[in-house]
Amino acid sequence: MLETIKAIPNRVKILLLFFLLALAGFYVMLPGQLFSAPTSYVLEDADGVLLNATIAKDGQWRFPYNENIPEKFITCITSFEDNRFFDHPGMDLIAIVRAAKKNINGGRQGASTITMQVTRLALNNNKRTVWNKIKESILALRLEFGYSKKQILSLYASQAPFGSNVVGLDAAAWRYFGRAPYKLSWAEMATLAVLPNAPSLVHPGKNRQSLLEKRNRLLAQLLHSGKMSKQDYSLALQEDLPQKPLPLPQDAPHLLQRFAKEHAGEYSKAKSTIQFSLQQNVNKIIQQRQQQYKGNGINNICALVLDVETGNALAYSGNSYDSGNSDIQSDVDIIAAPRSPGSALKPFLYAAMMGDGILLPHSLVPDIPTQIAGYTPQNFDKDFDGAVEASMALSRSLNVPAVRLLQQYKYQRFYETLKQVGITTLNNPADHYGLSMILGGCEVNMWQLAGAYASMARIINHDERNKGKILSPDIHAPQYLDSRVKNGKEINFPFDAVSIYFTLQAMQEVMR
Repeated sequence: MLETIKAIPNRVKILLLFFLLALAGFYVMLPGQLFSAPTSYVLEDADGVLLNATIAKDGQWRFPYNENIPEKFITCITSFEDNRFFDHPGMDLIAIVRAAKKNINGGRQGASTITMQVTRLALNNNKRTVWNKIKESILALRLEFGYSKKQILSLYASQAPFGSNVVGLDAAAWRYFGRAPYKLSWAEMATLAVLPNAPSLVHPGKNRQSLLEKRNRLLAQLLHSGKMSKQDYSLALQEDLPQKPLPLPQDAPHLLQRFAKEHAGEYSKAKSTIQFSLQQNVNKIIQQRQQQYKGNGINNICALVLDVETGNALAYSGNSYDSGNSDIQSDVDIIAAPRSPGSALKPFLYAAMMGDGILLPHSLVPDIPTQIAGYTPQNFDKDFDGAVEASMALSRSLNVPAVRLLQQYKYQRFYETLKQVGITTLNNPADHYGLSMILGGCEVNMWQLAGAYASMARIINHDERNKGKILSPDIHAPQYLDSRVKNGKEINFPFDAVSIYFTLQAMQEVMR
């Protein structure tokens, strides 16, 4: 083998080395990450309907890369920009020759393929020089070696400029037509297909006729090539052009805020567990209630709807959203904000004491004037009932019995119980809160509180299936990104199914 290599002439060796180096350079010339520009945070509902999106850090509406692009866009963009896209290896020699002839004769015509345009966008270099064209052509060949045609179209659709500060097909569809790309008509898709070629045409009141003519020429081309029916063509011609850019949906701004905070640096687009119609209905109710309450100085209101079985958030309205009124702090997500829970912790104490056998639903508890180390709890109505059944004390949310029971159970122990059920917002030691903890003298957020109650409900619902055991998949915080845990092990929990059942039964006796 060594003798054979030695026998090869030096000139051939040099040529071979040069070829190998060129091949290696060709391979590494394409960066691992083509595009690094910041993207918008995008949140969809469980069915993929857009709930909310933020503008990217650089001031552009640029949605994250989407590998799924509508067939209509593929048809329109290839017909308009690159008719032989699926046949050439990245650069179109026929188009280059045709463009050269026309340019020599004083005309003006480009020969950039969609693949070359992707490389130009990746290089962020819009100078139309011969050297840049050569560079784009070589990079386009390399791109075709590493990516499929569908992937290249997806890259183009995600990064092409669509006028003003709109980048990518997804953002353009929502900004100009208020719908997802797959819901656009032929006329709307043709309008977007011609925009990357001349993004300035979309400005309201400017160049409208030029945009209309370009769109209609593309529609005629689709008709003549048999890619569009006569009926679709005649209907498309009657459609108007988009007017000024539309605002994007703002149906779950606080959940988007939560998503952006919790997943910054990981990914910027997600399909949530939210149900769109329910979310909108909850938002309407929140707005109506806020209008009623603000006369009494109550400016903030929130609502959270969970599916008990999964713990999935079906609706998340963190506040009555009013972007034009900063005084009421509507941007604050009250669901995530630690606040006084009021009497919402009392059921945990009753369930814990029933689980320990210290208390029964019909046990008599004292509702009498009480003073403990200078602390004098009072009922809401300032009255006392003497001796009341434990279930009645809970249903009426009596303060004095709750404080006396906590004194018996020990607030230090109850502090640990709250942590066991998923309350992690108690930022101070137990002694800081003392007995006032049971009356809301601590900080708890709605998210964890709702999750704890949902966990209790799952324990009851699955008691027969789990043969009285409490399994870890039943005890978890709410989630807005579906990630179910199917298998789990038996765990210790401060309440059992029976104590939870009697606690929830008492809560249903509340007289409003």
